[in-house]
Amino acid sequence: MRYTPRITVVSAPACHFCEDADQALQELAREFAIAVSHVALDSAEGRRLVAEHRSAMSPLVLLEGAYFSSGRLPRKKLARALARMGAATLSRAGSGALGGAGGK
Repeated sequence: MRYTPRITVVSAPACHFCEDADQALQELAREFAIAVSHVALDSAEGRRLVAEHRSAMSPLVLLEGAYFSSGRLPRKKLARALARMGAATLSRAGSGALGGAGGK
């Protein structure tokens, strides 16, 4: 069964790894149907997620609510995980469900 995995990115201001992760997720959204939400590190939810997942670096990336990575986003590892999970794939001409919520 194909579905749209949820990816949550907890990012900090002026964070180049966070900017890199955003770019990588935009690229992955052209290949996979993904729902991306952004949470500001300095928000109550951001602080709670960082404490819960004990993330030492930004961005903290959660896949379906579970810890996936912190710091530099491993793009190929995420693509493999999405494929393994059965994420809906899109044609090259299509666009992903890259959405945002919360502060970035």
